Amino acid sequence: MRGIIWSFLEPACEQVWGRCFKTVLATSPVPRLSADSASQKMHYYRYSNAKVSCWYKYLLFSYNIIFWLAGVVFLGVGLWAWSEKGVLSDLTKVTRLHGIDPVVLVLMVGVVMFTLGFAGCVGALRENICLLKFFCGAIVLIFFLELAVAVLAFLFQDWVRDRFREFFESNIRSYRDDIDLQNLIDSLQKANQCCGAFGPEDWDLNVYFNCSGASYSREKCGVPFSCCVPDPAQKVVNTQCGYDVRIQLKNKWDESIFTKGCIQVLEGWLPRNIYIVAGVFIAISLLQIFGIFLARTLISDIEAVKAGHHF
Repeated sequence: MRGIIWSFLEPACEQVWGRCFKTVLATSPVPRLSADSASQKMHYYRYSNAKVSCWYKYLLFSYNIIFWLAGVVFLGVGLWAWSEKGVLSDLTKVTRLHGIDPVVLVLMVGVVMFTLGFAGCVGALRENICLLKFFCGAIVLIFFLELAVAVLAFLFQDWVRDRFREFFESNIRSYRDDIDLQNLIDSLQKANQCCGAFGPEDWDLNVYFNCSGASYSREKCGVPFSCCVPDPAQKVVNTQCGYDVRIQLKNKWDESIFTKGCIQVLEGWLPRNIYIVAGVFIAISLLQIFGIFLARTLISDIEAVKAGHHF
């Protein structure tokens, strides 16, 4: 019964409402619009609900604030280390080192993390598409660079081994030139119980440890203390334990120093810990993919809201 009554009333209501709507348009002080265009405007305002998700916005902000703070820490540590070595007062000291200065790596990592973290934080809070696209593009580039390095290192193992040997030998030559480089090599040799790139003879590359007759160094024909086999009875590190070791016969070297090269040790370590290395790589990749997802989703939300404001 109600349906029958409504079928008779509906045309009349539509007619009355249409007349009222046209009357309001005619008497309104605002510019006149046609009934069709006005109804389209009202329809858009009623159903347009595009908005920026607060979850994605503040998740991306939290994601980046950690990296931004870490970048600040890296930069602070790097600049402090340079100030302790007097590099900030004499920048030419950077070019005098033939090996690699570990502080440079710390500063490079700090600059990258600080820049990306800052772009991500500000881009998320201010809903700035340019900064978000910069952050997203940089993370994508870093991700593919990591993937390419991993694949190339697996496919060209001999080439990687040769480059690493050259790198290690270059740093052996500069062992006494920089305290941070010296500590890095000592830590590597002590942690892996190795000496030199392929053996203790590699220390002939260093002017202080060289066995040639032209050398007058007290460390001549020796090795750094980090090559020495540790004595459990000694509580104090003997920094002179490597003096004159290589003057002895080679078959007696293993009694006092490590005889394996660091490259050989690292090559043996990688297959034994392949799952750990793969797990770390996958974890880093997932973090990067998560950041890319958050950035792209937030960019899509912002673009949808901006598109909704063009009537």
